[in-house]
Amino acid sequence: MKNKQVSVILPVHDVSGDFDVWFKKAIKSVVQSVVKPNNLMVVCADNKDVKAYMDSWEKPEDLSVSILYNSDKTDYCGQVNFGVDKCETEYFSILEFDDEYSNIWFKNFDEYVNHYPDVDIFLPLVVDTDEQGQFVGFTNEALWAMGFSEEQGYLDNNTLLKFQNFQVSGLIMNKDKFEEIGGLKSSMRLTFNYEFLLRATYNDTTIMTIPKVGYKHTNQRTNSLFWDYKYSNNSLLSQEEAKFWVDTAKKEYFFTSDREVSFNS
Repeated sequence: MKNKQVSVILPVHDVSGDFDVWFKKAIKSVVQSVVKPNNLMVVCADNKDVKAYMDSWEKPEDLSVSILYNSDKTDYCGQVNFGVDKCETEYFSILEFDDEYSNIWFKNFDEYVNHYPDVDIFLPLVVDTDEQGQFVGFTNEALWAMGFSEEQGYLDNNTLLKFQNFQVSGLIMNKDKFEEIGGLKSSMRLTFNYEFLLRATYNDTTIMTIPKVGYKHTNQRTNSLFWDYKYSNNSLLSQEEAKFWVDTAKKEYFFTSDREVSFNS
């Protein structure tokens, strides 16, 4: 059976610090995939530093690469949404520049999508590591524990209302379904992953975790999006604020369009 068409969307906002080291590892993981995606879409903030880096970057010869510049909403959510809008394949995947695919992730997707054609989102079993590559834990694996969700292997709305620890990076999703439910919400800040999955399941999106390691996620890396927010203004994220963002996600997922949300302590 013919493989499904998949594009990888990789957002780039800033190329400072150790970006080059992480980015090259991420790209290498795509190149070394047993089954390669059809296209790699690097969605870049439209600024001179990012442009200079991309102009000097040697693109892989055995991979179709598109570099897109977004001058509108250049936050992570905005860049993913922009990439999906420009995507020309039936499915897409999200790769963070400091993460890596397992070399069998797209091969596993092909096998599962042909057996489960009604699934809209395939989540990878994620290995979380620290900056040094040391194992921290797993994400998305709980769906295969007996009695965790309503149907083993599948993520449903009731399960999400009780448990929040699920990761969308590395997912492979049907493009039309993503656009139907409204994409990622920039206003959600810390809980855009969670709110998106709540909204997806509320809108009858079928989500399955493939029970094989498919993605390596660098967890709470220094200067990551989460780190920058957590330590903004030289203050730790309070329990009150963390609870606010989780509670807000539970209120906002009924709305498909993004709305301004802010925390005022």
